[in-house]
Formats: sequence, structure tokens, C-alpha cells
Amino acid sequence: MRHMLRNYRTLVVFVLVVLAACSTKKKDMKDGDSVELSDFIAFFPEQDLPIQITDSGLTRKISDSLRIGNKVFSQFVPDSVLRPVFGKGVKPSCYPIGKISVKDGETYLFLRSVSGTKKAATLLVFDKDSFVTSLPLITLNGAPRGNEKLVANMDTRYTVTTLRQVIGPTGQTAYAKKVYVYNPEGLFTLILTESNDQNAAPPPLINPIDTMKAAHKWAGDYLQDKRNIVSFRDGRKTGTLQFFIHFEKDNGQCKGELKGDATITGANTVRFIENNGTCALDFQFSGNTVRIKEQQGCGSYRDIKCFFEGQYTRKKKPSPAPTRKKK
Repeated sequence: MRHMLRNYRTLVVFVLVVLAACSTKKKDMKDGDSVELSDFIAFFPEQDLPIQITDSGLTRKISDSLRIGNKVFSQFVPDSVLRPVFGKGVKPSCYPIGKISVKDGETYLFLRSVSGTKKAATLLVFDKDSFVTSLPLITLNGAPRGNEKLVANMDTRYTVTTLRQVIGPTGQTAYAKKVYVYNPEGLFTLILTESNDQNAAPPPLINPIDTMKAAHKWAGDYLQDKRNIVSFRDGRKTGTLQFFIHFEKDNGQCKGELKGDATITGANTVRFIENNGTCALDFQFSGNTVRIKEQQGCGSYRDIKCFFEGQYTRKKKPSPAPTRKKK
């Protein structure tokens, strides 16, 4: 009897171990499979801080079993995230690098993507329900150059740093460093730019609401130039609009960026008031223009010497291609 009882207990333990293993097994990210957001996030391995990514690390071989199907990826991440790197219509192969989860907060996913000789590392941010924003970390076209080093890291305070170092013909090292923090409004704020490289190019401007629905009469992109933009998209609730602002003044020495939900307050006016904060903006529409005025301090989202203000002109939508008449 004791022998039977011991065997029974052993069987129960074995079944529990098998069930636990099945419950923790990561789901494949193949196209055609049913994948939930929780499955997608769980596919990225948990990492400890600090975490560092290098250009040479992006060239290492990775198992095809870790590839995320393009349809699965597009289910959770908008096309606008990788489009500036790989171009419109290109579907790169995507792989997980790692994951950092903030208790009662956001989740950071480090992504590796490859198409031909071009490779990239991108940081994706999710809240408990959906994608929020992204930050390009490293872009590599071909093999790493011997005189150049690209590095990105996140420290224990969740501060993200990107660094590019180039050794010149004389042996002098030129560098360009940028430091970002993620803010409660769902954007990365650039808090430090440091460089001795006169030829350092600005990072690509990514509009986090670019692919969202734009049926409202005021929805669209309003520009001063390529680095100064205000975008509006349909709101999540009736009587609201989602917006994104990025501006650069004084040759890029003074910058600001803000994303949020604004309330339609009149026939041609919209207002944004920050939850639990002091920031407030007014938007006034007239014809194909919008004028911005900062009503209360939004210093958390801009440099100290410039403000959210000015007039922006609506970008014309591309005309549809003419249909050819059948002969």
C-alpha cells in the first residue's frame, strides 16, 4: 500500500512538472498562428539592467526559430517604426533581443531586425494594453567598419544612451552621444546631446501616431519644415484628437517633443491639459494652418529657452494615381 501511495505521489509531481513546463513554454511567433499581446511580449527573454547592444552583436547568427512573423509583428507594432530604416514596403526579419519590465509600469522590448545587408536594433515600449512608442538605437549597413563603433545601452535608471565613435586618419576619436528618458506622456525625451563630431547627422524623426486613423477634418500633418511638425489623428474618445509635436529651433540647439490627447473646445479650437501636471497647450485652426500657443509651463517636454508655439501649414495629401481606361 505504501509502495502504491509513493508511486501515486511521484506521478502527481511528474504531472505538475509537465503542466508547469507547458504553461511556461513560449509560443511560436509564426504567421498564421493565433498570437496575443501577452504571447508577443513573453517571446522576448527577460534581461537584467544594465543592458548593452553593439553593432558587432547585430552581425551574429541567430536561429530562425526565434524569428517573429511579419504579420504577427505588424499586429502589435505599426509599420512606421521600421520604415525610416528599411524603406516603405520592406518587411525585414525580426528577432527578440531582450526585455526589461518595470513593476506597475511599461515594458521595454529590444528588437533586432535584418533585411539584406542592413541591420538595426530598436527599442519598443508597451503599456499593459498596446504599443506606445519606439526609439531607434543602432542602424548598420553591411559589416561594422573597423574604425567605427556603435553602442546602445539602458542603465539601472532606465536611461537610454546611444554612442557612435569614429577613429579618424590621425588617430583622433570623434564621438556623438545622445541620452534619452521615457516620460509619462509616452515619449522618449532627449535630455543630453554631446559630440565632437561636426559631421554627425540628426536621427530620423519618427512620428508615433503616423499610421493611426485620420478621418477627422483636422487630422493630418502640419509642417514648418522636415524637423518641425505637428500631427493630428482621430481621438480615442468622441470630442478628442490625438496629437504629436516635434520642433527644433536655433539650428537644433533647442528642441521639444510632446504626444497626448487634446479636447475639442470650439468650432476651430483644441486644448491639451496634462493630467497631474502643469502643461497646457491651445491649438487654433484656420484654413490649412494650425497655430500653437503654450498656455502653461511644458518645460518637462522642451528645452528651457524655447516654447511650443508658432504656425504650421498642413501637408498636402498625395493625389491618387489616375486610373487607366480600359481599351
